[in-house]
Amino acid sequence: MAKADAVKRRAPAKTRRPPVGASPGTLIADPAARRSELRLTLISPEKFKTIDNASIDDLNVHCDRWPVVWLDCTGLANIPLIEEIGRIFNLHPLALEDVVNTDQRPKVDFFEDHAFVVVRMIDDVTAHRYEQIAVFFGKNFVVTFQEREGDPFDPVRKRIGSSAPNRLRTRGADYLAYALIDAIVDSYFPPVEAAGDQVDGIEDEMLHSTHKHQMRQLHELRRDANVLKGVLWPMRDALATLIRNDVPYVKAETKVFLNDTLDHSLRLIELVETQRDMLTGLIEMHLSLSQARTNDVISYLTIVSVIFMPLTFLVGVWGMNFSPDASPWNMPELRSYYGYPAALVFMLLVAIGLIAFFKWKKWL
Repeated sequence: MAKADAVKRRAPAKTRRPPVGASPGTLIADPAARRSELRLTLISPEKFKTIDNASIDDLNVHCDRWPVVWLDCTGLANIPLIEEIGRIFNLHPLALEDVVNTDQRPKVDFFEDHAFVVVRMIDDVTAHRYEQIAVFFGKNFVVTFQEREGDPFDPVRKRIGSSAPNRLRTRGADYLAYALIDAIVDSYFPPVEAAGDQVDGIEDEMLHSTHKHQMRQLHELRRDANVLKGVLWPMRDALATLIRNDVPYVKAETKVFLNDTLDHSLRLIELVETQRDMLTGLIEMHLSLSQARTNDVISYLTIVSVIFMPLTFLVGVWGMNFSPDASPWNMPELRSYYGYPAALVFMLLVAIGLIAFFKWKKWL
C-alpha cells in the first residue's frame, strides 16, 4: 500500500485544457476543481472591512468606494464567476485562461492597466504538492486566485487588520501585491530548511553506519530538490521582470521591497543548490561505503578461506586411511600414540602462523 501511495503521489497532475483550435481565452474548469468562494477585503488608511462569502453584488457596491480592494477567489470551478470577475476588473482573457490552467510556470505578464503574476506555493509538504496562485493587480485592486483553501496570507491579513498604522493600508495595491508574493516566497523557507536538517541527519547516520533505507531517502530528497529548483528559478526570473519593467501601477518605492523578495528567492535557490550538491555527494559516499563494506566482508572471507585451505589439505591427507601393514609407504603416522593431538597442534600452529603473517602484512 505504501508503494502504491508513493507512485500515486509522484504521478503528474492532469488539468483540463481547451480543445485544439479553441478561441484564445476560452475557460474550461478542471473536473477536480474546488467550489469557488470569494473573500473581499476593503482597505483604506483609516479603516478596513472584510466580507467573507462575498458575491458579485458586493463587488459592484463596494469596489468604487475604497482606495484598495483585495478580492481572493478560492476554488476555480465556477467559470461564469471567474469571467464576471474578469469583466469587473477588466482582466485580460488570456491571463484568465492561465488562471484555470493550473500547470503554468511562474511568470509575469504586463497589460495596459494591470499586471498578472503566476507563482507556485507549497500546498502540502508531506505530499510534495504544489498549488498555483495567480495574482492580478492594478492601480487600486488586487485579485488573487488559488486552487484550494489554505495559504500563507494570514500574516498579511493580520497586518491589514492591525490598529497600528502600517504600509499595507497606506501604500496602495502594488504594495499589497508585493506583500502577498513575499509571503509565498517566504513560505518556502521552513520546508527547505527542514530538508537541510534531514540531509544533515542522514549524513551523520551514514558516517556511523550505512543502511539501505538511507539510499531511498537520499533519492527522494534529491527529487524534491529538483522539483524545488524547477519552481524557484522561474520565480526568480518573474520577480526580476517585475522589478525591471517600468509600468505606472508599480511604484519605485515598491520595487525596493520587491528587490528584497528577489534576494529571498536567490537565497532559497542557493540553499536548494547546496542541498542538491550535498545529496549527490552523499549518494556517491553511500555507494562507496557500501562497496568498501562489501570489500571488507570479501577480504575477511578470503582470509578465513586461506587459513582453512592448508588445514583442509592436511585433514584430507591424513584422512586417506592407507594401512601401514600393507606397505611401509602407507601412512606410518597412523600408528603414532599421540598422532591425533599432534595433528591438532600442528594444524593450530599453521593457522596461528598464517594469522601472524597476515597481520605482519597488515591485511588484518
